[in-house]
Amino acid sequence: MTKNIMIVGVGGQGSLLASKLLGYLLLTEGYDVKVSEVHGMSQRGGSVVTYVRFGDKVYSPIIDKGEADFIVSFEQLEAARYIDYLRPDGRVVVNTQQIDPMPVITGAASYPENLIGKMKDLGLNVDAMDCLSLANEAGSAKAVNIVLMGRLSRYFDIPVDKWKKAIEDCVPEKFRELNLKAFDLGRA
Repeated sequence: MTKNIMIVGVGGQGSLLASKLLGYLLLTEGYDVKVSEVHGMSQRGGSVVTYVRFGDKVYSPIIDKGEADFIVSFEQLEAARYIDYLRPDGRVVVNTQQIDPMPVITGAASYPENLIGKMKDLGLNVDAMDCLSLANEAGSAKAVNIVLMGRLSRYFDIPVDKWKKAIEDCVPEKFRELNLKAFDLGRA
């Protein structure tokens, strides 16, 4: 059976590394894996989505509405934007950070209030945490992506040491220690 993960966020947040890490880990676990290219405005500030699909045999990297087992979101509004892709029994793993999109920055719109509460009110499985604070604790705000991977790892039957090996293999050596710490903080 194929499993579907959507990684959503804002350009410049590290969703590419997160999807590369996840794809690499799942390949080493023997799954057939398809990872889509990043879709959206990958320049800083634009909405970005990446699909990771894995199973015995995967034919397409695309996830349709109602098919995502997980939505991993770098910020609240992006989670809300893609919520119709979630399966009824799916889970949203979301950073509580708010990043104002351009209409909010220019004053044309305001950031929606209580998005996490609204998602929970819909009966969705929401795992929300302040990943930015944990990333800063690890040593860099840029480690939000790995904090999220640490949190996501709680929902997989893949041993922690294999996640850490994937980080070691995918992250440049000078950032490894920081990223391993970020993973541990997210997992805890």
